[in-house]
Amino acid sequence: MTREPSHQDLSGEAGWDPIEEFNEARTAESYVSGEPEGRRLRVRYFRRQADDALMGRVWFGAGTEGPPGHVHGGAVAALLDEAMGFSAWLVGHRVVAAHIEVDFRTMIPLATTASLKARVERVDGRKIHVRARLELAGGILAAESTGLFVELSPKHLERLSDLVSTAGKDPEAFA
Repeated sequence: MTREPSHQDLSGEAGWDPIEEFNEARTAESYVSGEPEGRRLRVRYFRRQADDALMGRVWFGAGTEGPPGHVHGGAVAALLDEAMGFSAWLVGHRVVAAHIEVDFRTMIPLATTASLKARVERVDGRKIHVRARLELAGGILAAESTGLFVELSPKHLERLSDLVSTAGKDPEAFA
């Protein structure tokens, strides 16, 4: 666990490729990944070469505080939601969350750096089933989640693309 907010190690491991287009395309408006140098969450995503799983490193800053000295469960849930959705997008499913469940296993102290993994478990038509887990140093399971995500229709994708373009961003950065 990292306790010094100015020295987080958000680097990946051997076999993890940085997903620069997503790491760089985040906006300041994104609660989860919008402050790469801020006091809330700092997240860096990777694609694991072996199986295309989404991997990540996250640091929880003072802006995520819930119980004194510890991370708020909502911050953990938001992180897992983003990771599950992005893992589906990473393998070609343009989805939004329909239902997520989070099981919290241990409290996370503020200024902790943790690892996450998310991957699509199965596809049933437009229903994409995803799983994620968040681990502390030493492989300690902090939280795990499952989610049902629904594939967007072409009409919804077009509307999202228009919104992204209007905001001055490259829609391909999110594809």
